[in-house]
Amino acid sequence: MSFRIDEIVLRRIRMPLVHFFETSFGRTYERAMVLVEVKCGGLSGWGEVTCGENPFYNEEWTDSAWLILKDFVAPRVLNHEFASADEVGGRSAHIRGHNMARGGLEAACWDLEARLNDTSLWKQIGGGARKEIPCGVSIGIQDTVPQLLKKIETEVNDGYQRIKVKIKPGWDVDVIREIRAQFPGIKLMADANSAYTLADIDRLKRLDEFYLMMIEQPLAHDEIIDHVQLQAALQTPICLDECIRSAHQAEQAIRMKACGIINIKLGRVGGFAEAKRVHDVAMAHNVPVWCGGMLEAGIGRAHNIALATLPNFVLPGDVSASKRYWKQDIIRPAVETTANGTIITRDNPGFGYDIDLDFLHSITERWETLR
Repeated sequence: MSFRIDEIVLRRIRMPLVHFFETSFGRTYERAMVLVEVKCGGLSGWGEVTCGENPFYNEEWTDSAWLILKDFVAPRVLNHEFASADEVGGRSAHIRGHNMARGGLEAACWDLEARLNDTSLWKQIGGGARKEIPCGVSIGIQDTVPQLLKKIETEVNDGYQRIKVKIKPGWDVDVIREIRAQFPGIKLMADANSAYTLADIDRLKRLDEFYLMMIEQPLAHDEIIDHVQLQAALQTPICLDECIRSAHQAEQAIRMKACGIINIKLGRVGGFAEAKRVHDVAMAHNVPVWCGGMLEAGIGRAHNIALATLPNFVLPGDVSASKRYWKQDIIRPAVETTANGTIITRDNPGFGYDIDLDFLHSITERWETLR
């Protein structure tokens, strides 16, 4: 069904995390996020911009996303006739970078199209390979190793199928050794968020002894070539995250043997259309993918659930229960996991959950309607 966007509403919200989350970039206590609502024919589609509060993960941050959406993306999509949501990203593809801002609106259009068709978002994107999404958790750098071990114990007892821990120089080999000593059988991976260089190759090789599922993005965010050299020296598969912003870059990385696994983040690649293309490239080369997380609120979390129903998402992703991050989420019901560490997909139209409009209004710092 074709559609024309009549109105776009931007909202900036602020939500405190249940517990701080630390990576090699720094420590986060609360999230400031931009939500995008697109309207057509009396229905609304919702998207979430997944960038952080600072331009550390990539060039984007909350305030830049607002400006890009308002001044550059919205004027290109308002009152334009789209044959399908698959066309939306192309209207702003000439904007360099800023995939998360563009992807937040693009994802909202997929949600809108699903609602116009009275179908679920996962069906609209061509998913449905699984009705239950295997879930993992991402645990940030803690103040002490015992504190980290306690958190891992809690998540394992809650049934999560994979544990990811953040590492950085000085918080890596010895920490992973202690984790393995206490949890010898868990599926474990380490995420460096670009904290290392090739000068650290001998240190990173020491992680091979801990039979990790993968080491995620050990080198620079834009450095595919050095990852080729590092992967050749490691037994542990490298998973690329920040390096992969498009299907073309995924194809390059795979051909060059820079990685053995790819993390797909909806915002990082600019929305569902490009995420599906990355997925298809990886599947054609027998490279597994999984869904990465960016401390999303409920809308972004629901979008990740839909994405993870595509067939090549064969590894547990960072799609976990709302309560791990928020005392109260902006959707109803909150996302929950089963005792087996899975999330059951919902068949409701769109992304499958209701917006808690009263709570959303109470945490909204700024909003603007674009027509």
